[in-house]
Amino acid sequence: MLNIRKIGVIGRTYRNLGRYRQILSVLFKYGFDEFVDILKIEQYLEISLPMLFKKEAKVSEKLSRPERIRRVLEELGPTFIKFGQILSTRPDLIPLEYIKELAKLQDDVPSFTYEEVCEVITKELGQPPEVVFQAFEKEPFAAASIGQVHRARLPNNEDVVVKVQRPGIQEIIETDLEIMLHLASLMERHLEEFEVQRPTRIVSVFARSIEKEINYLLEAANIERFARQFLADQTVYVPKVYRQYSTKRVITMEFVDGIKASEIETLQEGGYDLKMLASSGAALIMKQIFVHGFFHADPHPGNLFILPGNIICFLDFGMMGRISRKERTDFADLVMRVVSRDEKKVVDSILKITYQHDQPDRETLEIDTAELMDRYVGFPLKDLEVGVVMHHLLEIISRHRLSLKPNFYLLVKATSTIETVGGMLDPDFDIIQHAEPFIKKIQMERFNPRKIMGDIIESGTELVQLFHEIPAGLRDVLSLTRQGRIKIEFEHRGLESLYEHLEQITNRLAFAIVLAAQIIGSALIVLADLPPKWNGIPIIGLVGFLLAGIMGFWLLVSMLRHGKM
Repeated sequence: MLNIRKIGVIGRTYRNLGRYRQILSVLFKYGFDEFVDILKIEQYLEISLPMLFKKEAKVSEKLSRPERIRRVLEELGPTFIKFGQILSTRPDLIPLEYIKELAKLQDDVPSFTYEEVCEVITKELGQPPEVVFQAFEKEPFAAASIGQVHRARLPNNEDVVVKVQRPGIQEIIETDLEIMLHLASLMERHLEEFEVQRPTRIVSVFARSIEKEINYLLEAANIERFARQFLADQTVYVPKVYRQYSTKRVITMEFVDGIKASEIETLQEGGYDLKMLASSGAALIMKQIFVHGFFHADPHPGNLFILPGNIICFLDFGMMGRISRKERTDFADLVMRVVSRDEKKVVDSILKITYQHDQPDRETLEIDTAELMDRYVGFPLKDLEVGVVMHHLLEIISRHRLSLKPNFYLLVKATSTIETVGGMLDPDFDIIQHAEPFIKKIQMERFNPRKIMGDIIESGTELVQLFHEIPAGLRDVLSLTRQGRIKIEFEHRGLESLYEHLEQITNRLAFAIVLAAQIIGSALIVLADLPPKWNGIPIIGLVGFLLAGIMGFWLLVSMLRHGKM
Protein backbone atom coordinates (compact mmCIF):
# COMPACT_ATOMS: atom_id res chain seq x y z
CA MET A 1 0.00 0.00 0.00
CA LEU A 2 1.28 3.47 -0.88
CA ASN A 3 2.40 5.51 2.12
CA ILE A 4 0.92 8.92 1.26
CA ARG A 5 0.99 11.47 4.05
CA LYS A 6 -1.14 14.59 3.99
CA ILE A 7 1.29 17.49 3.97
CA GLY A 8 0.74 20.46 6.24
CA VAL A 9 3.95 22.44 6.48
CA ILE A 10 5.81 20.54 3.81
CA GLY A 11 9.09 22.22 4.77
CA ARG A 12 9.48 19.51 7.40
CA THR A 13 8.99 16.65 4.96
CA TYR A 14 12.65 16.66 4.02
CA ARG A 15 12.44 13.72 1.63
CA ASN A 16 10.10 15.85 -0.52
CA LEU A 17 12.04 19.09 -0.46
CA GLY A 18 14.48 18.28 -3.28
CA ARG A 19 11.70 16.95 -5.49
CA TYR A 20 9.52 19.98 -4.72
CA ARG A 21 12.38 22.27 -5.82
CA GLN A 22 12.66 20.30 -9.07
CA ILE A 23 8.91 20.58 -9.76
CA LEU A 24 8.89 24.32 -9.08
CA SER A 25 11.93 24.80 -11.34
CA VAL A 26 10.18 23.01 -14.21
CA LEU A 27 7.01 25.08 -13.68
CA PHE A 28 9.07 28.28 -13.84
CA LYS A 29 10.97 27.05 -16.90
CA TYR A 30 7.68 26.74 -18.81
CA GLY A 31 6.27 30.07 -17.66
CA PHE A 32 4.06 29.03 -14.74
CA ASP A 33 5.78 31.23 -12.10
CA GLU A 34 2.57 33.29 -11.81
CA PHE A 35 0.69 30.13 -10.87
CA VAL A 36 3.29 29.37 -8.17
CA ASP A 37 2.95 32.94 -6.81
CA ILE A 38 -0.86 32.66 -6.61
CA LEU A 39 -0.58 29.45 -4.58
CA LYS A 40 1.71 31.26 -2.07
CA ILE A 41 3.95 28.20 -1.90
CA GLU A 42 6.73 30.16 -0.17
CA GLN A 43 4.57 30.29 2.96
CA TYR A 44 4.75 26.51 3.28
CA LEU A 45 8.30 25.73 2.10
CA GLU A 46 11.78 26.53 3.35
CA ILE A 47 12.67 27.51 -0.23
CA SER A 48 13.72 30.87 -1.66
CA LEU A 49 11.71 30.99 -4.89
CA PRO A 50 13.53 34.03 -6.39
CA MET A 51 16.88 32.22 -5.92
CA LEU A 52 15.41 29.01 -7.35
CA PHE A 53 13.86 30.70 -10.39
CA LYS A 54 17.06 32.61 -11.25
CA LYS A 55 18.68 29.30 -12.15
CA GLU A 56 16.10 28.43 -14.81
CA ALA A 57 15.91 29.95 -18.29
CA LYS A 58 12.36 30.23 -19.59
CA VAL A 59 11.34 28.16 -22.60
CA SER A 60 10.08 30.04 -25.68
CA GLU A 61 6.68 31.58 -25.06
CA LYS A 62 5.66 30.70 -28.63
CA LEU A 63 4.39 27.41 -27.22
CA SER A 64 0.69 27.36 -26.37
CA ARG A 65 -0.38 26.88 -22.75
CA PRO A 66 -1.57 23.27 -23.38
CA GLU A 67 1.78 22.47 -25.05
CA ARG A 68 3.68 23.91 -22.10
CA ILE A 69 1.59 21.84 -19.66
CA ARG A 70 2.35 18.67 -21.67
CA ARG A 71 6.08 19.49 -21.63
CA VAL A 72 5.95 20.04 -17.85
CA LEU A 73 4.31 16.64 -17.28
CA GLU A 74 6.76 14.85 -19.60
CA GLU A 75 9.76 16.44 -17.86
CA LEU A 76 8.46 15.58 -14.38
CA GLY A 77 8.34 11.86 -15.12
CA PRO A 78 6.12 8.77 -14.76
CA THR A 79 3.64 9.86 -12.07
CA PHE A 80 2.86 13.14 -13.80
CA ILE A 81 2.73 11.52 -17.26
CA LYS A 82 0.18 8.96 -16.05
CA PHE A 83 -1.83 11.72 -14.37
CA GLY A 84 -1.86 13.66 -17.66
CA GLN A 85 -2.91 10.56 -19.61
CA ILE A 86 -5.89 10.10 -17.28
CA LEU A 87 -6.83 13.80 -17.56
CA SER A 88 -6.75 13.42 -21.37
CA THR A 89 -9.80 11.13 -21.06
CA ARG A 90 -11.76 13.59 -18.87
CA PRO A 91 -13.52 16.30 -20.95
CA ASP A 92 -15.69 16.89 -17.87
CA LEU A 93 -12.58 18.25 -16.13
CA ILE A 94 -10.45 20.05 -18.74
CA PRO A 95 -11.11 21.88 -22.06
CA LEU A 96 -10.82 20.14 -25.44
CA GLU A 97 -7.56 21.86 -26.49
CA TYR A 98 -5.86 20.48 -23.36
CA ILE A 99 -7.28 17.00 -23.98
CA LYS A 100 -5.88 16.94 -27.53
CA GLU A 101 -2.44 17.98 -26.27
CA LEU A 102 -2.34 15.62 -23.28
CA ALA A 103 -3.34 12.72 -25.55
CA LYS A 104 0.16 13.09 -27.09
CA LEU A 105 1.85 12.20 -23.79
CA GLN A 106 4.21 9.29 -24.31
CA ASP A 107 5.36 6.83 -21.67
CA ASP A 108 8.82 6.53 -23.30
CA VAL A 109 11.48 5.72 -20.73
CA PRO A 110 14.80 3.87 -21.00
CA SER A 111 14.88 0.28 -19.76
CA PHE A 112 16.69 -0.45 -16.50
CA THR A 113 19.73 -2.74 -16.36
CA TYR A 114 19.74 -6.52 -16.20
CA GLU A 115 21.63 -6.29 -12.88
CA GLU A 116 18.66 -4.35 -11.43
CA VAL A 117 16.25 -6.94 -12.90
CA CYS A 118 18.25 -9.71 -11.17
CA GLU A 119 18.17 -7.79 -7.90
CA VAL A 120 14.37 -7.39 -7.97
CA ILE A 121 13.69 -11.02 -9.00
CA THR A 122 16.13 -12.39 -6.38
CA LYS A 123 14.49 -10.30 -3.65
CA GLU A 124 10.94 -11.23 -4.72
CA LEU A 125 11.31 -14.89 -5.77
CA GLY A 126 14.24 -15.87 -3.53
CA GLN A 127 16.66 -16.78 -6.35
CA PRO A 128 18.15 -15.09 -9.44
CA PRO A 129 16.38 -15.51 -12.82
CA GLU A 130 18.99 -18.03 -14.05
CA VAL A 131 17.94 -20.39 -11.24
CA VAL A 132 14.17 -19.68 -11.22
CA PHE A 133 13.73 -20.01 -15.00
CA GLN A 134 15.10 -22.48 -17.53
CA ALA A 135 15.84 -19.49 -19.80
CA PHE A 136 15.53 -15.73 -19.32
CA GLU A 137 16.15 -13.06 -21.98
CA LYS A 138 18.35 -10.29 -20.62
CA GLU A 139 17.02 -7.65 -23.01
CA PRO A 140 13.40 -6.53 -22.37
CA PHE A 141 11.03 -6.54 -25.32
CA ALA A 142 8.88 -3.79 -23.76
CA ALA A 143 9.63 -1.06 -21.21
CA ALA A 144 7.37 1.46 -19.49
CA SER A 145 7.61 3.85 -16.56
CA ILE A 146 6.46 1.35 -13.93
CA GLY A 147 8.07 -1.84 -15.20
CA GLN A 148 9.49 -3.78 -18.13
CA VAL A 149 8.75 -7.15 -19.71
CA HIS A 150 11.18 -10.01 -20.42
CA ARG A 151 10.57 -13.29 -22.22
CA ALA A 152 11.45 -16.43 -20.28
CA ARG A 153 10.89 -20.20 -20.12
CA LEU A 154 9.73 -22.14 -17.07
CA PRO A 155 11.42 -25.38 -15.94
CA ASN A 156 8.47 -27.30 -17.51
CA ASN A 157 9.29 -25.73 -20.94
CA GLU A 158 6.32 -23.32 -20.96
CA ASP A 159 7.06 -19.95 -22.59
CA VAL A 160 6.17 -16.99 -20.38
CA VAL A 161 6.59 -13.23 -20.06
CA VAL A 162 7.91 -11.77 -16.80
CA LYS A 163 6.98 -8.20 -15.87
CA VAL A 164 9.47 -6.69 -13.41
CA GLN A 165 8.78 -3.48 -11.52
CA ARG A 166 11.23 -0.59 -11.91
CA PRO A 167 13.45 -0.29 -8.78
CA GLY A 168 12.47 2.62 -6.52
CA ILE A 169 9.32 3.46 -8.50
CA GLN A 170 7.04 3.11 -5.45
CA GLU A 171 9.05 5.71 -3.48
CA ILE A 172 9.03 8.08 -6.49
CA ILE A 173 5.25 7.74 -6.88
CA GLU A 174 4.64 8.22 -3.13
CA THR A 175 6.70 11.43 -3.06
CA ASP A 176 5.07 12.80 -6.22
CA LEU A 177 1.57 12.03 -4.96
CA GLU A 178 2.25 13.77 -1.65
CA ILE A 179 3.38 16.88 -3.52
CA MET A 180 0.46 16.68 -5.97
CA LEU A 181 -1.95 16.41 -3.05
CA HIS A 182 -0.38 19.46 -1.41
CA LEU A 183 -0.52 21.50 -4.64
CA ALA A 184 -4.16 20.39 -5.15
CA SER A 185 -5.10 21.59 -1.65
CA LEU A 186 -3.43 24.96 -2.35
CA MET A 187 -5.35 25.24 -5.64
CA GLU A 188 -8.65 24.71 -3.80
CA ARG A 189 -7.65 27.28 -1.19
CA HIS A 190 -6.39 30.05 -3.48
CA LEU A 191 -8.17 29.55 -6.83
CA GLU A 192 -11.95 29.91 -6.82
CA GLU A 193 -12.44 28.11 -10.14
CA PHE A 194 -11.22 24.85 -8.56
CA GLU A 195 -13.69 24.94 -5.67
CA VAL A 196 -16.16 22.71 -7.54
CA GLN A 197 -13.69 20.48 -9.41
CA ARG A 198 -11.98 19.56 -6.11
CA PRO A 199 -8.42 18.78 -7.33
CA THR A 200 -7.74 16.92 -4.06
CA ARG A 201 -10.50 14.44 -4.93
CA ILE A 202 -9.10 14.01 -8.46
CA VAL A 203 -5.59 13.35 -7.09
CA SER A 204 -7.00 10.92 -4.48
CA VAL A 205 -8.84 8.94 -7.18
CA PHE A 206 -5.66 8.91 -9.28
CA ALA A 207 -3.66 7.72 -6.24
CA ARG A 208 -6.03 4.76 -5.75
CA SER A 209 -5.76 3.92 -9.45
CA ILE A 210 -1.96 3.99 -9.61
CA GLU A 211 -1.73 2.08 -6.31
CA LYS A 212 -3.57 -0.82 -7.97
CA GLU A 213 -1.30 -0.57 -11.01
CA ILE A 214 1.93 -1.01 -9.04
CA ASN A 215 0.67 -4.04 -7.11
CA TYR A 216 1.11 -6.95 -9.51
CA LEU A 217 -0.78 -9.32 -7.20
CA LEU A 218 -3.90 -7.22 -7.84
CA GLU A 219 -3.30 -7.55 -11.58
CA ALA A 220 -2.97 -11.32 -11.14
CA ALA A 221 -6.31 -11.38 -9.28
CA ASN A 222 -7.89 -9.31 -12.08
CA ILE A 223 -6.66 -11.78 -14.72
CA GLU A 224 -8.05 -14.76 -12.79
CA ARG A 225 -11.43 -13.10 -12.20
CA PHE A 226 -11.67 -12.07 -15.85
CA ALA A 227 -10.81 -15.62 -16.95
CA ARG A 228 -13.57 -17.07 -14.71
CA GLN A 229 -16.12 -14.70 -16.28
CA PHE A 230 -15.39 -16.05 -19.77
CA LEU A 231 -14.59 -19.66 -18.94
CA ALA A 232 -17.24 -21.01 -21.35
CA ASP A 233 -16.79 -18.34 -24.06
CA GLN A 234 -14.87 -19.62 -27.10
CA THR A 235 -14.43 -16.14 -28.65
CA VAL A 236 -12.05 -14.86 -25.96
CA TYR A 237 -8.71 -16.01 -24.57
CA VAL A 238 -7.16 -14.89 -21.27
CA PRO A 239 -3.44 -15.55 -20.60
CA LYS A 240 -2.67 -17.84 -17.68
CA VAL A 241 -0.97 -16.25 -14.65
CA TYR A 242 1.63 -18.27 -12.71
CA ARG A 243 1.08 -17.46 -9.04
CA GLN A 244 4.19 -19.31 -7.81
CA TYR A 245 6.31 -16.95 -9.92
CA SER A 246 4.38 -13.78 -9.06
CA THR A 247 4.62 -11.22 -6.23
CA LYS A 248 3.73 -7.54 -5.72
CA ARG A 249 6.71 -6.53 -7.90
CA VAL A 250 7.02 -9.45 -10.33
CA ILE A 251 4.27 -11.09 -12.39
CA THR A 252 4.71 -14.10 -14.67
CA MET A 253 2.14 -14.78 -17.39
CA GLU A 254 1.71 -17.10 -20.31
CA PHE A 255 3.37 -15.88 -23.51
CA VAL A 256 0.75 -15.22 -26.19
CA ASP A 257 1.83 -14.88 -29.82
CA GLY A 258 -0.87 -12.94 -31.67
CA ILE A 259 -1.50 -10.05 -34.03
CA LYS A 260 -2.35 -6.61 -32.65
CA ALA A 261 -5.89 -5.46 -33.46
CA SER A 262 -4.40 -2.35 -35.11
CA GLU A 263 -2.44 -4.40 -37.71
CA ILE A 264 -5.30 -4.48 -40.21
CA GLU A 265 -3.25 -5.51 -43.28
CA THR A 266 -1.63 -8.42 -41.44
CA LEU A 267 -5.07 -9.60 -40.28
CA GLN A 268 -6.46 -9.38 -43.81
CA GLU A 269 -3.48 -11.29 -45.23
CA GLY A 270 -4.00 -13.96 -42.55
CA GLY A 271 -7.64 -14.45 -43.64
CA TYR A 272 -9.20 -13.17 -40.42
CA ASP A 273 -12.87 -12.11 -40.46
CA LEU A 274 -12.62 -8.42 -39.47
CA LYS A 275 -16.40 -7.89 -39.25
CA MET A 276 -16.70 -10.85 -36.90
CA LEU A 277 -13.80 -9.55 -34.78
CA ALA A 278 -15.42 -6.10 -34.47
CA SER A 279 -18.72 -7.72 -33.49
CA SER A 280 -17.09 -10.13 -30.99
CA GLY A 281 -15.03 -7.34 -29.40
CA ALA A 282 -18.11 -5.15 -28.86
CA ALA A 283 -20.14 -8.08 -27.48
CA LEU A 284 -17.32 -8.96 -25.06
CA ILE A 285 -17.10 -5.39 -23.71
CA MET A 286 -20.90 -5.14 -23.35
CA LYS A 287 -20.97 -8.46 -21.51
CA GLN A 288 -18.21 -7.26 -19.16
CA ILE A 289 -20.10 -4.03 -18.39
CA PHE A 290 -23.76 -5.04 -18.30
CA VAL A 291 -23.55 -8.69 -17.18
CA HIS A 292 -20.49 -8.94 -14.93
CA GLY A 293 -19.98 -5.32 -13.83
CA PHE A 294 -16.20 -5.88 -14.10
CA PHE A 295 -14.56 -4.68 -17.29
CA HIS A 296 -11.26 -3.99 -19.02
CA ALA A 297 -10.98 -0.19 -18.82
CA ASP A 298 -8.29 0.22 -21.49
CA PRO A 299 -9.14 -2.01 -24.49
CA HIS A 300 -6.97 -0.08 -27.00
CA PRO A 301 -5.51 -1.99 -30.01
CA GLY A 302 -2.19 -2.63 -28.24
CA ASN A 303 -4.03 -4.51 -25.48
CA LEU A 304 -6.01 -6.70 -27.91
CA PHE A 305 -4.28 -9.61 -29.68
CA ILE A 306 -6.02 -11.61 -32.38
CA LEU A 307 -5.39 -15.36 -32.31
CA PRO A 308 -6.14 -18.03 -34.96
CA GLY A 309 -9.86 -18.81 -35.22
CA ASN A 310 -10.84 -15.12 -34.77
CA ILE A 311 -10.25 -15.35 -31.02
CA ILE A 312 -9.63 -12.11 -29.09
CA CYS A 313 -7.00 -12.10 -26.35
CA PHE A 314 -7.08 -9.28 -23.78
CA LEU A 315 -3.76 -8.10 -22.30
CA ASP A 316 -2.68 -5.73 -19.48
CA PHE A 317 -5.18 -6.00 -16.63
CA GLY A 318 -3.74 -3.19 -14.51
CA MET A 319 -6.68 -0.85 -15.14
CA MET A 320 -10.06 -2.48 -14.54
CA GLY A 321 -13.46 -0.88 -13.98
CA ARG A 322 -16.11 -1.99 -11.49
CA ILE A 323 -19.74 -0.96 -11.68
CA SER A 324 -22.69 -1.80 -9.42
CA ARG A 325 -26.05 -3.08 -10.68
CA LYS A 326 -27.64 0.32 -10.06
CA GLU A 327 -24.82 2.08 -11.96
CA ARG A 328 -25.29 -0.34 -14.88
CA THR A 329 -28.99 0.60 -15.00
CA ASP A 330 -28.16 4.33 -14.85
CA PHE A 331 -25.64 3.99 -17.69
CA ALA A 332 -28.05 1.91 -19.79
CA ASP A 333 -30.75 4.56 -19.30
CA LEU A 334 -28.33 7.32 -20.34
CA VAL A 335 -27.31 5.56 -23.57
CA MET A 336 -30.90 4.76 -24.60
CA ARG A 337 -32.10 8.29 -23.78
CA VAL A 338 -29.27 9.75 -25.88
CA VAL A 339 -30.24 7.43 -28.74
CA SER A 340 -33.94 8.40 -28.44
CA ARG A 341 -32.85 12.10 -28.21
CA ASP A 342 -34.97 12.84 -25.11
CA GLU A 343 -33.15 15.81 -23.53
CA LYS A 344 -35.27 15.94 -20.34
CA LYS A 345 -34.58 12.30 -19.54
CA VAL A 346 -30.92 12.70 -20.58
CA VAL A 347 -30.65 15.46 -17.94
CA ASP A 348 -32.22 13.09 -15.35
CA SER A 349 -29.51 10.56 -16.21
CA ILE A 350 -26.73 13.19 -16.08
CA LEU A 351 -27.75 14.16 -12.55
CA LYS A 352 -27.63 10.50 -11.47
CA ILE A 353 -24.06 9.94 -12.68
CA THR A 354 -22.51 13.18 -11.39
CA TYR A 355 -21.64 14.92 -8.14
CA GLN A 356 -23.35 18.31 -7.71
CA HIS A 357 -21.57 20.94 -5.63
CA ASP A 358 -24.52 23.35 -5.90
CA GLN A 359 -28.05 22.95 -7.23
CA PRO A 360 -27.59 23.05 -11.04
CA ASP A 361 -29.67 25.29 -13.28
CA ARG A 362 -31.82 22.53 -14.74
CA GLU A 363 -33.47 24.73 -17.37
CA THR A 364 -30.11 25.80 -18.87
CA LEU A 365 -28.85 22.23 -18.62
CA GLU A 366 -31.87 21.03 -20.62
CA ILE A 367 -31.32 23.76 -23.24
CA ASP A 368 -27.64 22.78 -23.68
CA THR A 369 -28.58 19.10 -23.90
CA ALA A 370 -31.35 19.85 -26.45
CA GLU A 371 -28.85 21.79 -28.59
CA LEU A 372 -26.54 18.78 -28.51
CA MET A 373 -29.39 16.44 -29.49
CA ASP A 374 -30.33 18.78 -32.37
CA ARG A 375 -26.92 18.18 -33.96
CA TYR A 376 -27.90 14.57 -34.54
CA VAL A 377 -31.47 15.03 -35.80
CA GLY A 378 -31.85 13.05 -39.01
CA PHE A 379 -28.72 10.98 -38.40
CA PRO A 380 -29.22 7.27 -39.12
CA LEU A 381 -28.68 5.30 -35.90
CA LYS A 382 -25.67 3.48 -37.36
CA ASP A 383 -23.95 6.85 -38.01
CA LEU A 384 -24.39 7.98 -34.41
CA GLU A 385 -20.97 7.82 -32.74
CA VAL A 386 -21.69 7.18 -29.08
CA GLY A 387 -18.13 8.09 -28.06
CA VAL A 388 -18.39 11.53 -29.70
CA VAL A 389 -21.84 12.20 -28.20
CA MET A 390 -20.60 11.15 -24.75
CA HIS A 391 -17.59 13.43 -25.18
CA HIS A 392 -19.91 16.39 -25.87
CA LEU A 393 -22.08 15.42 -22.90
CA LEU A 394 -19.01 15.47 -20.66
CA GLU A 395 -18.24 18.99 -21.90
CA ILE A 396 -21.77 20.04 -20.88
CA ILE A 397 -21.24 18.40 -17.48
CA SER A 398 -18.05 20.44 -17.04
CA ARG A 399 -19.73 23.68 -18.16
CA HIS A 400 -22.41 23.25 -15.50
CA ARG A 401 -19.83 22.67 -12.76
CA LEU A 402 -20.81 19.03 -12.30
CA SER A 403 -18.29 16.26 -11.72
CA LEU A 404 -18.54 12.78 -13.22
CA LYS A 405 -18.39 9.86 -10.76
CA PRO A 406 -15.14 7.86 -11.23
CA ASN A 407 -16.77 4.57 -12.32
CA PHE A 408 -18.60 6.29 -15.16
CA TYR A 409 -15.56 7.95 -16.67
CA LEU A 410 -13.95 4.48 -17.02
CA LEU A 411 -17.17 3.24 -18.62
CA VAL A 412 -17.18 6.07 -21.16
CA LYS A 413 -13.47 5.47 -21.82
CA ALA A 414 -13.94 1.72 -22.41
CA THR A 415 -16.98 2.10 -24.71
CA SER A 416 -15.37 4.94 -26.69
CA THR A 417 -12.16 2.94 -27.15
CA ILE A 418 -13.90 -0.23 -28.31
CA GLU A 419 -16.04 1.85 -30.69
CA THR A 420 -12.83 3.21 -32.25
CA VAL A 421 -11.28 -0.27 -32.51
CA GLY A 422 -14.52 -1.65 -34.00
CA GLY A 423 -14.51 1.16 -36.60
CA MET A 424 -10.92 0.28 -37.57
CA LEU A 425 -11.86 -3.36 -38.15
CA ASP A 426 -15.25 -2.71 -39.80
CA PRO A 427 -16.14 0.65 -41.44
CA ASP A 428 -19.87 -0.20 -41.01
CA PHE A 429 -19.47 -0.96 -37.30
CA ASP A 430 -22.47 0.17 -35.19
CA ILE A 431 -21.89 -0.03 -31.46
CA ILE A 432 -25.55 0.74 -30.64
CA GLN A 433 -26.61 -2.41 -32.47
CA HIS A 434 -24.32 -4.46 -30.21
CA ALA A 435 -25.21 -2.61 -27.01
CA GLU A 436 -28.99 -2.58 -27.47
CA PRO A 437 -29.74 -6.23 -26.48
CA PHE A 438 -27.74 -5.87 -23.24
CA ILE A 439 -29.29 -2.48 -22.42
CA LYS A 440 -32.84 -3.69 -23.04
CA LYS A 441 -32.23 -6.73 -20.87
CA ILE A 442 -30.96 -4.49 -18.03
CA GLN A 443 -34.00 -2.20 -18.41
CA MET A 444 -36.46 -5.11 -18.47
CA GLU A 445 -34.96 -6.58 -15.29
CA ARG A 446 -36.46 -3.76 -13.23
CA PHE A 447 -39.93 -5.09 -14.17
CA ASN A 448 -39.08 -8.68 -13.28
CA PRO A 449 -41.61 -9.75 -10.56
CA ARG A 450 -38.92 -11.68 -8.70
CA LYS A 451 -36.64 -8.62 -8.63
CA ILE A 452 -39.51 -6.32 -7.58
CA MET A 453 -40.41 -8.71 -4.76
CA GLY A 454 -36.75 -8.93 -3.72
CA ASP A 455 -36.47 -5.11 -3.64
CA ILE A 456 -39.68 -4.85 -1.56
CA ILE A 457 -38.44 -7.45 0.93
CA GLU A 458 -35.02 -5.75 1.16
CA SER A 459 -36.59 -2.30 1.68
CA GLY A 460 -39.02 -3.74 4.24
CA THR A 461 -36.19 -5.40 6.14
CA GLU A 462 -34.23 -2.12 6.21
CA LEU A 463 -37.35 -0.25 7.41
CA VAL A 464 -37.97 -2.75 10.23
CA GLN A 465 -34.30 -2.49 11.20
CA LEU A 466 -34.58 1.31 11.23
CA PHE A 467 -37.64 1.19 13.53
CA HIS A 468 -35.68 -1.11 15.86
CA GLU A 469 -32.74 1.31 15.95
CA ILE A 470 -34.68 4.60 16.40
CA PRO A 471 -35.56 4.17 20.14
CA ALA A 472 -31.98 3.19 21.04
CA GLY A 473 -30.60 6.08 18.99
CA LEU A 474 -32.95 8.60 20.61
CA ARG A 475 -32.08 7.22 24.05
CA ASP A 476 -28.35 7.72 23.33
CA VAL A 477 -28.91 11.30 22.12
CA LEU A 478 -31.00 12.19 25.20
CA SER A 479 -28.43 10.60 27.50
CA LEU A 480 -25.57 12.57 25.91
CA THR A 481 -27.66 15.77 26.10
CA ARG A 482 -28.31 15.26 29.85
CA GLN A 483 -24.59 14.69 30.41
CA GLY A 484 -23.68 17.77 28.36
CA ARG A 485 -21.56 15.63 26.03
CA ILE A 486 -23.20 16.47 22.69
CA LYS A 487 -20.49 17.55 20.26
CA ILE A 488 -21.07 19.59 17.13
CA GLU A 489 -18.24 19.41 14.62
CA PHE A 490 -17.81 21.97 11.87
CA GLU A 491 -15.18 22.79 9.29
CA HIS A 492 -14.43 26.40 8.45
CA ARG A 493 -12.71 26.47 5.07
CA GLY A 494 -10.00 29.10 4.77
CA LEU A 495 -8.68 28.70 8.34
CA GLU A 496 -6.11 26.11 7.22
CA SER A 497 -3.53 28.73 6.26
CA LEU A 498 -4.03 30.41 9.67
CA TYR A 499 -3.40 27.08 11.41
CA GLU A 500 -0.24 26.61 9.37
CA HIS A 501 0.97 30.16 10.17
CA LEU A 502 0.30 29.52 13.87
CA GLU A 503 2.24 26.27 13.63
CA GLN A 504 5.16 28.11 12.02
CA ILE A 505 5.06 30.82 14.72
CA THR A 506 4.91 28.20 17.51
CA ASN A 507 7.83 26.27 16.06
CA ARG A 508 9.94 29.42 15.66
CA LEU A 509 9.09 30.49 19.19
CA ALA A 510 10.12 27.07 20.52
CA PHE A 511 13.31 27.28 18.45
CA ALA A 512 14.05 30.77 19.85
CA ILE A 513 13.52 29.53 23.44
CA VAL A 514 15.96 26.65 22.86
CA LEU A 515 18.41 29.15 21.32
CA ALA A 516 18.10 31.48 24.33
CA ALA A 517 18.63 28.54 26.70
CA GLN A 518 21.73 27.57 24.70
CA ILE A 519 23.18 31.09 25.00
CA ILE A 520 22.39 31.38 28.74
CA GLY A 521 23.77 27.89 29.45
CA SER A 522 26.99 28.63 27.55
CA ALA A 523 27.38 31.96 29.38
CA LEU A 524 26.99 30.22 32.78
CA ILE A 525 29.62 27.62 31.84
CA VAL A 526 32.06 30.39 30.80
CA LEU A 527 31.40 32.30 34.05
CA ALA A 528 31.89 29.12 36.10
CA ASP A 529 35.35 28.78 34.47
CA LEU A 530 34.96 24.99 34.09
CA PRO A 531 37.75 22.93 32.44
CA PRO A 532 38.79 21.88 29.83
CA LYS A 533 39.91 25.28 28.56
CA TRP A 534 41.32 26.85 25.41
CA ASN A 535 43.22 30.11 25.84
CA GLY A 536 41.73 30.34 29.30
CA ILE A 537 38.11 30.00 28.10
CA PRO A 538 35.99 26.84 28.82
CA ILE A 539 35.76 24.79 25.59
CA ILE A 540 32.18 23.59 26.33
CA GLY A 541 31.04 27.22 26.62
CA LEU A 542 32.75 28.13 23.31
CA VAL A 543 31.09 25.18 21.51
CA GLY A 544 27.73 26.24 22.98
CA PHE A 545 28.17 29.81 21.69
CA LEU A 546 29.20 28.47 18.24
CA LEU A 547 26.09 26.25 18.00
CA ALA A 548 23.91 29.15 19.18
CA GLY A 549 25.40 31.35 16.45
CA ILE A 550 24.66 28.75 13.75
CA MET A 551 21.10 28.24 15.02
CA GLY A 552 20.50 32.00 15.20
CA PHE A 553 21.79 32.50 11.65
CA TRP A 554 19.55 29.68 10.35
CA LEU A 555 16.49 31.21 12.08
CA LEU A 556 17.29 34.66 10.62
CA VAL A 557 17.70 33.26 7.07
CA SER A 558 14.42 31.33 7.38
CA MET A 559 12.54 34.48 8.43
CA LEU A 560 14.11 36.61 5.68
CA ARG A 561 13.14 34.02 3.04
CA HIS A 562 9.51 34.38 3.98
CA GLY A 563 9.77 38.16 4.05
CA LYS A 564 8.75 38.35 7.69
CA MET A 565 10.81 39.27 10.76
